[in-house]
Parts: sequence; structure tokens; C-alpha cells
Amino acid sequence: MTERLPLFPLGTVLFPGLVLPLHLFEDRYRRLVADLLERPEPRRFGVVGIELGHEVGNEAARRLAEVGCVAELREVAPRPGGRYDIVTVGSRRFRLKEVDRGRPYLRGEVEFLPEEAGADPERAAHRARRLFHLYRHRLAAAGAEVAEPVDLPGDPVRLSYLIAAAVVLDQHDKQRLLAAEDATVRLRTGNDLLARENRLLEVLPTVPAGQFLDGAFHPN
Repeated sequence: MTERLPLFPLGTVLFPGLVLPLHLFEDRYRRLVADLLERPEPRRFGVVGIELGHEVGNEAARRLAEVGCVAELREVAPRPGGRYDIVTVGSRRFRLKEVDRGRPYLRGEVEFLPEEAGADPERAAHRARRLFHLYRHRLAAAGAEVAEPVDLPGDPVRLSYLIAAAVVLDQHDKQRLLAAEDATVRLRTGNDLLARENRLLEVLPTVPAGQFLDGAFHPN
């Protein structure tokens, strides 16, 4: 079953459960929000990664990632000049089947993807928890700002998304995690990435300043 969604291309990856605030100033996205506000709830659009192009301008988003995530609109704050500050929460993943470029903002024909645990998720989840705690410890030791300890969920699907969202990775690796077939595959891929990052942190004296697990992950 497919559905047509407004699309918001970004140079970042949205995961289910992740809170994503946005400041909208381009005409096309101001129009997108205005159109959404005319519809009944739930108001939603698709966030999809940019593989070629930029977030703004005429050459924006010439090639999009195959897998994206639905963003549910939770808060809208109008700003002077017709701008908006909005808060969204990631919900369902989708596969982008077709793109319609005939309106001010893109629209896409999308197919929603199932959320399955996969084969033997508990073993992958156990290793993920151990590597993730080590990652947090090494980040803090390297001088990064690390939030208070988090209560990791028992559900492997939610766990796989929380870790994917929390670890500092480039867009390519984040996209791999989003597109993973199921939670077991995502956790195993995440474990390989966590092991790599832990090795790097072991030899690096400091890490770039930034926020880590600052409450931007929503449990829904």
C-alpha cells in the first residue's frame, strides 16, 4: 500500500522516535506548513536524506535517499516574515517509490516499511548495550558533554533506533542504519560502528564539542 506525502529533503537522517525541530524560512516549506495546517491531524510529511544537492536553493535535492522517515507535526510557532519554528517527531519509515516535482515543494509516493525484530535480536541487543555504555564512558572521558544515564529500552526495535540516533556518525552511516532490514540487522551494523568509534575514542585525547543524548529522542 502506498501513500502520497509532502517531502522535506534534509542533509541529515530522521529516525523513528527522534524529535526534530526545524526553522522554516524558504517559501516552499512555508507553503508546506501552511498546507498541513489546513488538514486535520495527524499532520505529517516525509523527511528524506539528500544524496546529491543542497538543502536550499534552486539546485537543492537533485538525488534523494531511497528510505526516509515520516515526521509528525507536534508544534508550530509562526515567526515574523511568514517563517515558522516547528517541532516534529519521527514515526514510520518509508521507501520512496516516486517523486513529484510539479509543486513548490516535493511530494512522494511512498511505501511504508514494516518494523520487525529479526532473527536473534537479544544477542545483538546485549552487545549493543555493552558497547553503547562504553561509548558514553569514553566520550565523557574525552571531554564531550554527555547527558545523564539513559534507561535503554528492552524492545529491540526501539533500542536499535535510540542507539542509531544517539551515536555521532556521518550521514552515510546513519542512512545505512535507517534502511536496515530489521532491528537485528540494525543492531549488528550499529555494533560494528560502535566498536569502530570506541577504538577511535580510545586513542583520541579530545572530541569536538557537541551535545549527546540531550533529550532529542522521544520514546514513542
